[in-house]
Amino acid sequence: MDLSSTIPIVVAAEAISAVIFGYLGYARGVKKESMLDGQDKGSIESDIKYILRRTDDLLMEQKETNKNFHTLSERLARVEEGTKLAHKRIDQLEKGERRDVRSPCD
Repeated sequence: MDLSSTIPIVVAAEAISAVIFGYLGYARGVKKESMLDGQDKGSIESDIKYILRRTDDLLMEQKETNKNFHTLSERLARVEEGTKLAHKRIDQLEKGERRDVRSPCD
């Protein structure tokens, strides 16, 4: 085997190995990119689930706050009614005292 017949064989081997290594590098890059995409997608899904849970918690808190507000509104209405009645009684007592004061003078 002389040098002129060995050179084409070496060049062909180099070309084949370049194609093989190129493909392996490409496959490795695609696999790594797919893995990173999967991690990003999983992270986004996890964040979305967290946001949904927090939104549900906030809705429950809002319902409870509305319930408390309604209860306080009812209590306030009762207190206002009681105050109104108390003022009427006070007014009646004051009128009664005025009559009592005026009666002996008449």
